[in-house]
Amino acid sequence: METQLVLEKWPGVISAVSIGALKDEGGSRSSVVKIGGQTTMPLLFKDGNIPHKPKIAFEIWDIAPLDFDEELTSAYGKAINDPFTWAEICVKDYKAELLCLKMQGTHPDFGDKTPQEAAKFVSTLLNRFKTPLIIIGSGDDAKDNLIMPACSEAAKGERCLIGCAVQENYKTLVASALADGHNIIAESPIDINIAKQLNILISDMGFNLERIVVNPTIGALGYGLEYAYSIMERARLAALSGDKTLASPFICFVGQEAWRTKEAKANPQQGIMWETLTAASLIQSGADLLVMRHPKAVEKVKNHIETLFKK
Repeated sequence: METQLVLEKWPGVISAVSIGALKDEGGSRSSVVKIGGQTTMPLLFKDGNIPHKPKIAFEIWDIAPLDFDEELTSAYGKAINDPFTWAEICVKDYKAELLCLKMQGTHPDFGDKTPQEAAKFVSTLLNRFKTPLIIIGSGDDAKDNLIMPACSEAAKGERCLIGCAVQENYKTLVASALADGHNIIAESPIDINIAKQLNILISDMGFNLERIVVNPTIGALGYGLEYAYSIMERARLAALSGDKTLASPFICFVGQEAWRTKEAKANPQQGIMWETLTAASLIQSGADLLVMRHPKAVEKVKNHIETLFKK
């Protein structure tokens, strides 16, 4: 007698978020990247619909990185000293579907660029490359409140993904994203209750819940990954059970977490594998968008995704 699989059917659905706007949508991007839309837990294809594969964004900075490991720096060569050349290598050589721009040069300790300088940089990047764009601030809340509205306005109509909104500092960013037609990243410190509350606060400002992507602030392999995994899994279970305030896709900043570990810095090949395995593990927990650094790690994870989704 043939064994019958017990399939789990869920009442909820994860929001489908589009990043990038085509010309006929009011933007100038050459493509649109879509994430989310699942009606089942990660990789359980027979239980429900998984319309979009996890996507990878190449991380670039608006200045030459000061704390990148030597292996990371050598992967891009001298190009890493020029953000536009760096971006060109990601797009043309490594076929990046998405770029994630970190405005590190606006931080008071790393250049203190003005809102005008930041806006000009974003405009130039958008004009030179037609890849959908993620824009994140420097991490200094006071400065980001000045910088991010300028960056948001410079990218108006391009439907970027901008962040990161946090519970203590979200109103300015939400207002900018709302005015300029962008999606937003809501960041919570590995806490499902704060993630839910922040999404509610953002939606209370008139921002559609279906335009929010959650950054659960993951840890790298061996550095809290298992805890982040469990939080993501709990949030996804709640969302599929019908909690719309948690039904957001996940973005995970894999590169920055993996390459800060002592294991990644100890050996070049080990560093690549540390980033690869961190990303692969997070895909299992429901990551929809992975922000990565090393091109070899990106290649390995792309191949892994293709294998997972092979029909």
